[in-house]
Amino acid sequence: MPIASNLGYPRIGPSRELKTALESYWAGRQDLSQLLAEARRLRAERWRQQSSAGLEHIPSNDFSLYDHVLDTTLMVGAVPERFGGPGAEIGPDLIFAMARGVSGETELAPLDMTKWFDTNYHYLVPELAPDQAFSLAWPKPVEEFEEAKALGIRTRPVLLGPVSWLRLGRMVGGQGGTLQLLDRLLPVYEELLERLAGAGVEWVQIDEPCLSQDLPVEALEALETAYQRLGRRVPSLRLLLASYFSALGPNLEMALGLPVAAVHLDLVNGPEDLEPALALAPEGLSLSLGVVDGHNVWRTDPDRALAQLERAVTRLGGSRVLVAPSCSLLHVPVSLRSESGLDPELRAWLAFAEEKVVEVSQLARAAGGQGPEELEPARAACAARRASARVTDPALRARLQRLTPEQLVRPGDGPVRRLIWRQRVSMPLLPTTTVGSFPQVPELRRARARLRRGELDRAAYEALIEDEVRRVIRFQEETGLDLLVHGEPERNDMVEYFAEQLQGFATTRAGWVQSYGSRCAKPPIIYGDVSRPEPMTVRWAVFAQGLTERPVKGMLTGPVTMLQWSFARDDQPRGDTCRQIALALRDEVQDLEAAGISVIQIDEPALREGLPLHRGRQAAYLRWAVDCFRLVAAGAGAATQVHTHMCYSEFDEIMDTIAELDADVLYIEAARSGMSLLGSFARHHYPNEVGPGIYDIHSPLVPTVAEMTDRLRLAARAIPPERLWAVPDCGLKTRGWAEVEPALHNLVTAARQVASELDAVPAARS
Repeated sequence: MPIASNLGYPRIGPSRELKTALESYWAGRQDLSQLLAEARRLRAERWRQQSSAGLEHIPSNDFSLYDHVLDTTLMVGAVPERFGGPGAEIGPDLIFAMARGVSGETELAPLDMTKWFDTNYHYLVPELAPDQAFSLAWPKPVEEFEEAKALGIRTRPVLLGPVSWLRLGRMVGGQGGTLQLLDRLLPVYEELLERLAGAGVEWVQIDEPCLSQDLPVEALEALETAYQRLGRRVPSLRLLLASYFSALGPNLEMALGLPVAAVHLDLVNGPEDLEPALALAPEGLSLSLGVVDGHNVWRTDPDRALAQLERAVTRLGGSRVLVAPSCSLLHVPVSLRSESGLDPELRAWLAFAEEKVVEVSQLARAAGGQGPEELEPARAACAARRASARVTDPALRARLQRLTPEQLVRPGDGPVRRLIWRQRVSMPLLPTTTVGSFPQVPELRRARARLRRGELDRAAYEALIEDEVRRVIRFQEETGLDLLVHGEPERNDMVEYFAEQLQGFATTRAGWVQSYGSRCAKPPIIYGDVSRPEPMTVRWAVFAQGLTERPVKGMLTGPVTMLQWSFARDDQPRGDTCRQIALALRDEVQDLEAAGISVIQIDEPALREGLPLHRGRQAAYLRWAVDCFRLVAAGAGAATQVHTHMCYSEFDEIMDTIAELDADVLYIEAARSGMSLLGSFARHHYPNEVGPGIYDIHSPLVPTVAEMTDRLRLAARAIPPERLWAVPDCGLKTRGWAEVEPALHNLVTAARQVASELDAVPAARS
């Protein structure tokens, strides 16, 4: 029989219990013992649920209090000196210090944070030094295996592989790449494997997601070196080498030739790997086949998946086939049980983590010739979805067909538009603004919940929103910000808010997914063609602009981010769905401009995130992504400025694409990464205006005026000051007013101080 298995499970709990426990601990409402008890309870619940679903290989060490990459960093003892160095005591407080920073008399900056491959999950970037020492400082994988074993559940520990971990890290204070540290790191992994075997482990899953990328020669050599050692270190252990998010492609043959017991293939994103893998797999090697989509919420088509599994069983025999999701289920919500409010027809098309592990078990049994009738409900649901009239809109498709290339081009070039706008709106040197949202106070969240339950009428709710907009506008004027925002108090989320108003989207009650730490998002579901029945943001932009003489931005989430941060339909190309969203947002831009809004911000933080992992697929993605942004932005005339925002991404390889967006002002995350992104803009001579973030909003630390002036001075060396803005890294929704008020006062003070310095030394501005 094929083996039913899983690569990872959501950590947050069905009702975000981990979020509640973490934030209660940080706020001092719970002590450490209560936090750890809740973490143990969540782990036990996850293991039992997967066991009851019929899985034979259940993952352990896939749980984390904050981030699994940070856990690996601590496991191998790579603690930066500012946090105590390699000998620091490992525990929750060190985890949170490295993730969130430390405030007080001695402030410690947190580790940098960026996106996990092409997902919206954020990981903490390891900081490594040329003389880095490693040790097995935290045997967490052994501890969690034994914890599960005590409950009567034997698990398959999951490790982030040494090569991928090194490639995710950054060398600090030295030359050369991080892979030069591999020989020092491998003994730690060897020791860990020996300890796992001593604890009774039979299988270990080692994730090397870098295999899904185009790899340089040194990375391929590092993988060969690592697994020639690890694969033979403990003969009693069976290693599963896992990669995901894309086909292995050119790395497939090398991976299959390593001395491991099994190799995982993501057949959702790389079905082309199956036939060559079946032909090349050595005698005795098992294949883990990811036939259930671990990154989306659609029910698995049993006929497609079963055809793949049966080919593998015929060629290899059932005992050499592991049935699995395509990747860890970290990226989907926990359970459909809470979604009684979803339309029944749509609900029948969906599967969250709890349902996906059942799908895995059913497919494993069916591939082994048992229980084929269990697949009938899924077969009927998939057929009903294909036949449903609710997924297509002929009028919208006809409108898209009528679009012309001229509709993607804004009038005038950047300098001309800047001159026209500056004649309309006066701005100082180094103008200040924020990225959009302001803190969402508890009263607003409670009011929104009461509105949903019918306990508060719409008029009373909107009166509360108006009061909050007045507060935000008044605060910004008093602080001295130059370009204002209305603060977005009416928005529950930058994507969900729009999804609730667009045709073709559905939203859930509890479809939460971890973004980082305790931060969770609730991605909408795109089930059909997307259109805009009526204006979505004009009412609040116009209200806010009526409160002040200073310009107020209209705030939109861009089409690529709307697509990327939703669960997109899988029955048409993603680019087609993105164009539909873009057309809806173009209509919104035109309505905002007609209402007198002079600046419209179209946020695209997910543009880089959506880039395919293999270079051969990137050009096509970038073409339609740029075209979709331009379709939205070209709805605005030359006298209206278009701003955009991007965060936590590597920009160097797509800088030409960013320039092609032709946004008048680009805001980027920069403070948390030590302003390292500035080099990209200097090297590529970025033509338009830039606002590099000088306030890291993902940490509770309040930056000083001195810290911000230092960052602005650095920025002014890379970007001509006439084209430089002072902004935070991101929206302020997740911060409290007690942090935001002093931070923004400091930001304005820093901008005025550096502007004064530049005015005093004109040569510095040339």
